[in-house]
This record gives sequence, structure tokens and C-alpha cells, in this order.
Amino acid sequence: QLQLVESGGGLVQPGGSLRLSCVASGPSLDHYSTAWFRQAPGKEREGLICISGSDGSTYYADSVKGRFTVSRNNTKDRVYLQMNNLQPEDTAVYYCAAGNLYCSGYVRPNPSRYGYWGQGTQVTVSS
Repeated sequence: QLQLVESGGGLVQPGGSLRLSCVASGPSLDHYSTAWFRQAPGKEREGLICISGSDGSTYYADSVKGRFTVSRNNTKDRVYLQMNNLQPEDTAVYYCAAGNLYCSGYVRPNPSRYGYWGQGTQVTVSS
């Protein structure tokens, strides 16, 4: 059974940076696409980024393109989200998730297609 644990959230000032980590235990992430979602209070869960386990294909939502970067380690049991130039509207709980699907680079991650979720980590951007 694949399990995911996020870490790295916190409080940061506008313009600052954070790096989130998603550590997988169980099957290798080779067999899954991994995605980052966020959910702000009163809003729906928003798909931001995905990365394919097979070939590293990525998708970035327009809201984070150029500011956020996804990467993974060589053993493919960790996925990272580097977040730069954070703004107050980035405040949310951030989740990593994995699913048995391909991240095409053209399709925004849909939460309903990801079956494995971490517990989430709070990111607050405030001065």
C-alpha cells in the first residue's frame, strides 16, 4: 500500500520561498503519477502540478507556472515542490497525491483520479 507524507510547510512573507517534500513508502513512484494540490478555506481542491512516474512528463497550472517547480529524487520515492515568489493567494493546505494514470502535460490534475493522498501541509503567506 502506497503511503505519502508531506512536509515543509510554514509561514513565509510575500516574495519568499518554501520547499515541500512528499515522501512515499511502499511501491515505487515509478508506477504512478504524482500531483500537488492545494485547498484554501472555502474553496475547492485545486490541481497545480503533476509529474509522470514513467517519463517525468509534467503539467503546471497557469497560476503557478514560472514560480513553482516539481522534481523528484533518483530513487523516485520523493517528490519536491519548490515554491518561489509566494503570494498571499498561495495560502492553502498543500497535498501530494499519487494515481495510476499518466500526467500528459496538457490535462490539469483532477483530484478524483488520484487514489493516494498525504495528510497535507499548511502554507501561509503573510507579512
